[in-house]
Amino acid sequence: MKVSHYFEFEDQVTGGIAASVDHQRKMFDRVGIEYTTEPTLDADVLHLNVMGPRSVWHARRARKAGVPVVAHTHVTAEDFGDSFRFTNVLARPLKPYLRRAYGLADRLICPSEYNRDLIEGYADVPTTVVSNGVDREKLAGFESLETEYRERYDLDPPTVFLVGHVIKRKGLETFVETAHRTPDVDFVWFGPIDRSLKGRETTKLIDEAPANCTFTGFVDDIRGAYAAGDVFCFPTHEENEGIALLEAMAAGKPVVVRDIETFSWLEDGEDCLKVSDERDRERESSAKHTDARGDNVEGFVDAIDELRDADRRAQLGEAAAERSEAFSLDAIADRYRSLYADLV
Repeated sequence: MKVSHYFEFEDQVTGGIAASVDHQRKMFDRVGIEYTTEPTLDADVLHLNVMGPRSVWHARRARKAGVPVVAHTHVTAEDFGDSFRFTNVLARPLKPYLRRAYGLADRLICPSEYNRDLIEGYADVPTTVVSNGVDREKLAGFESLETEYRERYDLDPPTVFLVGHVIKRKGLETFVETAHRTPDVDFVWFGPIDRSLKGRETTKLIDEAPANCTFTGFVDDIRGAYAAGDVFCFPTHEENEGIALLEAMAAGKPVVVRDIETFSWLEDGEDCLKVSDERDRERESSAKHTDARGDNVEGFVDAIDELRDADRRAQLGEAAAERSEAFSLDAIADRYRSLYADLV
């Protein structure tokens, strides 16, 4: 079996989508799936990762030639908003475009059950859920970088951290406001800032963050983030899955997440702490408990306070690491072999 595994915009797209594509190709190597990165019809399956105009063109060619088309649903209009400059404007026309694009596939691969639920409103195409997975080899030896990265960014434990592109959708307001209300705790966001792509509101949040809140920009070794951080705080408003979350869990870090549908598979108090945006009447009557979006910032403050205790951090971190084992590349690689065999 040979797969044409095409990633349009491969030289431009970074972050979770790029990591997912890298994980897929590592899984192909593990189970012996032959693949080319070129969009060719000289293959048993055409697998497209981003449905840009070239991918749509190749999908149409494949359908005419009788080659099965698989499309990954990394991109949704819901996930696109509040990301970079102009993405909110583009999110509205993006949905009808994606409906047509995803409709060209014979099978859609969704990274989570939540993503599949969204995609059901896009196209009447069979779906298969395959996690993006977590690459444990990528994290190997991260502990050795703790001293270097703590000293580099002047961080004292317990450090609250996040990994990924600095974008509003991932809960930037909540992260900054929680740092404001926890001045004796270091907060750090490891990941590219790309100021030229940011709107004024996002740039202002970064520039006016409190002294205990650091934005590192790009880091040369992402393992340093998981070495220096103690509590992974992920207040994202919308996520298809969250590879950085899986990496933090695999590294044995306790995680604090917003209680959104994407994370329904996590158990509050067992392998994470969840913060709901639903507030009781007392909090609804007091604006000091919420940020500009009406988020339950006080809930994140309370979660961070709970995790000041080293034993509690260790307990949740151990449970998170155990839960993450089901997302290892070895655990999910065979799903691709089965999916392709079914189509062929």
